[in-house]
Amino acid sequence: MRPLTLATLLALATPAIAAGPPEFQVRDTADYVKLCMTPEDDVHFTSAIAFCHGFGVGAYRHYHVSTPQAERFVCPPTPTPTRAEVIDAFVSWAKARADVMDKPAVDAIFMYLANAWPCTK
Repeated sequence: MRPLTLATLLALATPAIAAGPPEFQVRDTADYVKLCMTPEDDVHFTSAIAFCHGFGVGAYRHYHVSTPQAERFVCPPTPTPTRAEVIDAFVSWAKARADVMDKPAVDAIFMYLANAWPCTK
């Protein structure tokens, strides 16, 4: 009976643990910018910023591995800026362009990167 009770308690506790930070949704650029601007005093700051960085890095890494070098349109400088620097610059760029806020976040990220670091061919 004891193992059943422990299993039941763990099963009941799992939803409470999983419900910790809010589920971050990036439906558009406005959602992504808001997430990346989470204030340091917000209880979900660490999770939000980690999600923000992971989303951006994931988008870029996918582009980098799936696009042949000859077809790339984003060419980061050397030395490469930090993730925080790139995200801060992207957020500033996006906030100044209301027309990108309703676009998919990945599209806006690459609009920014192509503008900031175009490849010269």
